[in-house]
Amino acid sequence: MQAEPKNTQAGSLVGEEYEVEVGPVAHGGHCIARTALGQVLFVRHALPGERVVARVTEGEEGARFLRADAVTVLSASKDRVEASCPYAGPGRCGGCDWQHAKPGAQRRLKGEVIAEQLQRLAGLTPEEAGWDGTVMPAEGDKLPAGQVPAWRTRVQYAVDASTGRAGLRRHRSHEVEPIDHCMIAAEGVSELGIEKRDWTGMASVEAIAATGSQDRQVILTPRPGARLPIVELDKPVSVMRVEEKDGGVHRVHGRPFVRERADGRTHRVGSGGFWQVHPKAADTLVTAVMQGLLPRKGEMALDLYCGVGLFAGALADRLGEKGAVLGIESGKRAVEDARHNLAAFDRVRIEHGKVETVLPRTGITEVDLIVLDPPRAGAGRKTVEHLTALGARRIAYVACDPAALARDLAYFRDGGYRVRTLRAFDLFPMTHHVECVAILTRK
Repeated sequence: MQAEPKNTQAGSLVGEEYEVEVGPVAHGGHCIARTALGQVLFVRHALPGERVVARVTEGEEGARFLRADAVTVLSASKDRVEASCPYAGPGRCGGCDWQHAKPGAQRRLKGEVIAEQLQRLAGLTPEEAGWDGTVMPAEGDKLPAGQVPAWRTRVQYAVDASTGRAGLRRHRSHEVEPIDHCMIAAEGVSELGIEKRDWTGMASVEAIAATGSQDRQVILTPRPGARLPIVELDKPVSVMRVEEKDGGVHRVHGRPFVRERADGRTHRVGSGGFWQVHPKAADTLVTAVMQGLLPRKGEMALDLYCGVGLFAGALADRLGEKGAVLGIESGKRAVEDARHNLAAFDRVRIEHGKVETVLPRTGITEVDLIVLDPPRAGAGRKTVEHLTALGARRIAYVACDPAALARDLAYFRDGGYRVRTLRAFDLFPMTHHVECVAILTRK
């Protein structure tokens, strides 16, 4: 079927509707389908095997692919459930990708994406990657269909300019979906009552609820020329603001940091700096990395893209007084926090700068262990080539993007390393995101 276009722009197919059979899942929270003419559709709110009416949300005649939403389900998958969140669905909040899928099905879909990326970009089967094909839920997240884990300890609310209401962005849009409650927000975020307040003049409000402490923080981004409101929330909270001139995060009142607990230590995280969002994520990943590396007393280790020192501290603990750890991090505030967090370890050093710039300057020619937790784009060929030349006994690669992981694993293979084990964790339930830990050894 094909409806009249709802967009008068020449060549635009936005608003066109196609009845399609939904094919396999693709990286990014959608499934693949094809129109009768063979044009590829990336369809959200669908599941493999379904027959749906897909309405185009982006794309033009002759484009390589179109983006679409499944607006009518004609034949439903056995894995489909009614979305628990009233704000989920076509044209609504873009925060969750899989509210309409059973929890077990979500993890299977993520596993299929990982397997496809490994095969396509690294030429690896799950067996060759030492992976059993499963994506493990975090502790406490294995819930029945229809229930949603409240896991997100950091939520960035957008503010509707006309009403001052807090909400979340719609998918691939600057439009705001006002909400009364985010189901995946952790209790410490929900209890602040952000959604009940008037945020007129603000562009965004980020809420942070630390794990292992009662620290709560909001970071306000004012619109140009706007004044900060008096922040009165339902729980005690520190307030920061993003300066218009320099984009820096500055303290308004309260602590300029939150205290996070992981691996038996407290970590200071300042100015909204990076920390794993799921309350179980930091401990889950530290355990997986240490089990894979098997650190020995006295060894030398690198922690690259080290953030506030989560893995560097775990390594230092296990390497003993004669071991040594060098961390490298590009964020200035994160480096300050890492040095504070690791001050008790005499043989830990944190360097500020980009890994590809700082590492060659260190003069290090060999190490025993390497941990790298790069940004979503991955480490890249040049950095991987440098790492393989250091001859590490084992390397732990922590990845939040399976495509970047697969590309870098191919570079490691070219440098003489193989994947010994790979583990995948569902630390972002209801979304398409997934975290992986790959352990590499020399061939």
